[in-house]
Amino acid sequence: MSANSNDTNQETRNNQDTSANQTYAGSPTIANGNRHGRGYGRMHTIDKRRTIHPETTRLGLDHPDINLLDAEAVAQRDRGEAEIDKERRAASVDAAGSKKAAQHGHALAGILGPAFVAAVAYVDPGNVAANITSGARYGYLLVWVLVLANAMSVLIQYQSAKLGIVTGKSLPELLGERMGDAGRFMFFAQAEVIAIATDLAELIGGAIALNLLFGLPLFVGGCVIGAVSTVLLLFEGGKTHRMFEKIVIALLLVITFGFIAGLFIAPPNPSDVAGGLIPRFTTTDSVLMASSMLGATVMPHAIYLHSTLVNDHYAGGQAKPTIKRLLDGSKIDVVWALLLAGTVNLSLLILAANSLYGMSGTDSIEGAQHAIVSVLGPVIGTIFSIGLLASSLSSTSVGTYAGSEIMHGLLRIKAPMWACRVVTLVPGLIVLWFAPNPTEALVIGQVILSVGIPFAIIPLMRYTHSKELMGQWVDGPVKHALFIAVAVLIIALNVLLIVLTFLGKA
Repeated sequence: MSANSNDTNQETRNNQDTSANQTYAGSPTIANGNRHGRGYGRMHTIDKRRTIHPETTRLGLDHPDINLLDAEAVAQRDRGEAEIDKERRAASVDAAGSKKAAQHGHALAGILGPAFVAAVAYVDPGNVAANITSGARYGYLLVWVLVLANAMSVLIQYQSAKLGIVTGKSLPELLGERMGDAGRFMFFAQAEVIAIATDLAELIGGAIALNLLFGLPLFVGGCVIGAVSTVLLLFEGGKTHRMFEKIVIALLLVITFGFIAGLFIAPPNPSDVAGGLIPRFTTTDSVLMASSMLGATVMPHAIYLHSTLVNDHYAGGQAKPTIKRLLDGSKIDVVWALLLAGTVNLSLLILAANSLYGMSGTDSIEGAQHAIVSVLGPVIGTIFSIGLLASSLSSTSVGTYAGSEIMHGLLRIKAPMWACRVVTLVPGLIVLWFAPNPTEALVIGQVILSVGIPFAIIPLMRYTHSKELMGQWVDGPVKHALFIAVAVLIIALNVLLIVLTFLGKA
């Protein structure tokens, strides 16, 4: 009886063990190794004789000889896995951030360019002559004038770019849409005269540069400049437009090096330059010179053209960013481009103030170059002439480009670029053939440019303040008031320059 009872008890215990093991093996939480299941990480008692950690099942360690998995070792391993996962996530975030930054940089690089083409107008031969004359006559006195002029130029050029970006049209196109036939023709006539006067200054500067470098007669040099600039214009428009931009920017860099090289040979005193930042005048003549520098800073054709350039930048079929991104990118584009142009102009004034101050014969470009050769040596003189040549080639190409867009916008005629080149080139060659003093012709050209300033600035000021045209991007009252103040100042100075020129006092 006792033996039978013992056998029965033993069988009962065996059945319990079997049932418990089957229950454990069939548990979806434990047998499948679910990390988030209930009771994970605990010791589950199967019977009084053996304990099995759930990790043994998850890792396939349910061999009968393995009764216990070290819980601390498992926890340590899990912490290691967690650290690895954390590092992988961090690396993934860093990679995504780097990719996003690279994409942003690439997008910004795709926006830059139009302002650099427009900035060429600020380093044309006319500005070269004015800045060298100012430095040679008055030293560092008028440094502040150039800084102020450059700041005003940033505002005006950005407004032109903004108008083109938001409306998708150029300033001449918008003018043409809002005028009758007679008004469009009259406006085109004055704008084309401005384009011819612009090309006159560039052509004269290039002819002088070739004369200084190779001894070519001025008329022959003008023909060479006209031919080379026409070839450059073949790259303008369509899929090659960005190539045209790159060529102009390359010339702008040559200009920069050509006009600042002398500062490395004869560096100025920084305290003297800083002293020129204090606004002041010494004589009536210095007031007139400041008026001339400020008045001639903003070029009307650059205002017309910039509103075109921001759209032609994508003429090759490139994807066009959103208006907000274009406006943000254009701010950087304008600031960088005009900072470079302003540096060139400031370098010319400082070079003249430091090396040519008080010297006679610096009122003309060729006279200034001869003075540079005598003071700084023939190498610097040659580099200066190369910079002048690059200035002429780039600015005359951009001037013709502007004339073409003015014709297209106002007359709604898309003439071939070579035809527009002939229209602006022939008058300049006639002047070079007959004018005894090309520098005087250059001064007259600057006066004509001054006449055209109000015709470009006033419509730009009105259109960027038009809710109908600009929508949510319309200028606010503060910015509009600032623009009015800048426009009034520039127009007043240009009127003063015109009056003084005709009175023989400028």
